[in-house]
Amino acid sequence: MSEKMPQATMTLKQFMLRQQVLKLYRSFLRAIRDVPDEESRKELLEWARSDFKNNKHHTDEYAIKMLISHGERQLKQLQQNVAFSR
Repeated sequence: MSEKMPQATMTLKQFMLRQQVLKLYRSFLRAIRDVPDEESRKELLEWARSDFKNNKHHTDEYAIKMLISHGERQLKQLQQNVAFSR
């Protein structure tokens, strides 16, 4: 019988950062859902997925916080652009 190796437990800070990242990702998906043009929606969805996937290897707390703040600025800009396009 093979047993799985237990995963390393996250610290509270790591857990909280992970929750912030997930919240930001969900916010991007909600904002992208409001984009009127279907082709643009697909491109934005692909961009968001690849951007989050390309940065998932980061473990440094400072780097993750900087990526989160950069993502929040991009999200705000996306939301403003979507609001103007209506």
